[in-house]
Amino acid sequence: MLPLTEQQIRSSFINASLRERKSLTLPSNFDELSWESLDFLGWRDEKLPLIGYVVTFLDGEPVGIIFRKAEGKTRSRPQCSWCEDINLPNDVTFFNARQAGPAGRNGDTISTLVCEKFECSVNVRTPQSLPYVGFDREAAIAHRIQVLQDHVQNFTQRVRDGEK
Repeated sequence: MLPLTEQQIRSSFINASLRERKSLTLPSNFDELSWESLDFLGWRDEKLPLIGYVVTFLDGEPVGIIFRKAEGKTRSRPQCSWCEDINLPNDVTFFNARQAGPAGRNGDTISTLVCEKFECSVNVRTPQSLPYVGFDREAAIAHRIQVLQDHVQNFTQRVRDGEK
């Protein structure tokens, strides 16, 4: 992912009001982020525990989405729909995101199961155990990174489609 400034991040959110953009809290480690190992920038708001943010690139431009954690608990341990990690070291949460534009203003949302603290970029880069002799770990990691990027892009596109 390309590095972004605070202003670029704040102005990128497509499903947020001006007030929400101004009041969002950047990640506490913002100045130390390792941008080259991120497929998207995702974090939870330290001041608002039900809120999360994701910023990615769509059509070459940064696009941000505000998420709200759904109330309630799941009965079983779900799988993240973005990184599809089966050896999850973290919890997965059901998040809702308002659609952009008129659809979002009418209350339309899109939901997904995502790693609770948006650790997907780390998960896909963690080497898995060898399923067989000769297994190409590097190719598997590259494939998992591409799948994650595709899932994030597709979700972002669906949120943005509310503008139409």
